[in-house]
Amino acid sequence: MKITHMVYAVVCFGIALSLVFPFVFANKNTTHTYKTESPKELKKSSEIAKKPETTNKAQNTELAIATTNEKVSEPKVTEAIKTPEPVIAEAAYGDFTMEELINKLNRSLKSNLTGTGNIFAKYAMENNVDPYLAVAIVLHETGCNWQCSAQVTQCNNVGGMKGAGNCQGTSYASFPSLEEGIKAFIVNLKTNYYDYGLNTPELMNHKYAASTAWAGKINSYMQTIKNS
Repeated sequence: MKITHMVYAVVCFGIALSLVFPFVFANKNTTHTYKTESPKELKKSSEIAKKPETTNKAQNTELAIATTNEKVSEPKVTEAIKTPEPVIAEAAYGDFTMEELINKLNRSLKSNLTGTGNIFAKYAMENNVDPYLAVAIVLHETGCNWQCSAQVTQCNNVGGMKGAGNCQGTSYASFPSLEEGIKAFIVNLKTNYYDYGLNTPELMNHKYAASTAWAGKINSYMQTIKNS
C-alpha cells in the first residue's frame, strides 16, 4: 500500500512538472530587461543631444565677430596735384641770384627810390624786361642816382612817362604810389618797346629820345649798375 502511494505521488509530481515547465521556459525566453537611467545620466544625455546646436551657435557667433572686425579697405584718397607756383629764376642774369641782383640795383637807387630794387626786379622779371636797362633809363631820365627829380618826388613818375595824370600841370603822367609808377614804367617798356623787338638801348634810341647820344648814356648807366 505504501508503495502504491509513492508511485502515485511520483506520477502526480511528474504531471505537474510537465505542465509548469513549458510556462517557465517560455517566460525565460521572452523576458526583456529595461535599464532605467539615473537623473544625472538623463541630464548628460540631454546636454550631448544639444551640443551640436551650441557648437553651431558658437561658430555663427565667431563668424559674426570676424565679419564685424574684418577691415574694409578704404578707398585711397588721391591727393590733388598742385600746380607749382611760378618761381622767378634766381640766376636770370649772369651768375647772380635774385637777392644779389636786388642788392646791385639798390646800390644805384638813391633818394626817393632807395630800397626799391626788389620792386624793379619783380616787375622786370614778370614782363621779361632787363632790370639793368630799366633802372638805367630811370637814372638817366629822372635822376635818383643822387637826387630824384620832381616827377618822382611829387608824381611817382620814375621814367619820365607822358600821359594821363597831369603831373604839376604838365603832360607827364602821375601815379598814386611809387610802386604803381615803377610797375607802369616797366609795363610801358614791354608793350611799347620789347613787344616790337626794341630791347636794347640802340634799338630803343630813335623812339625814346631825340638825341642820338641817348643809347650811349644808357649803356654807361647799365655798366655802372652791373659793376656795383
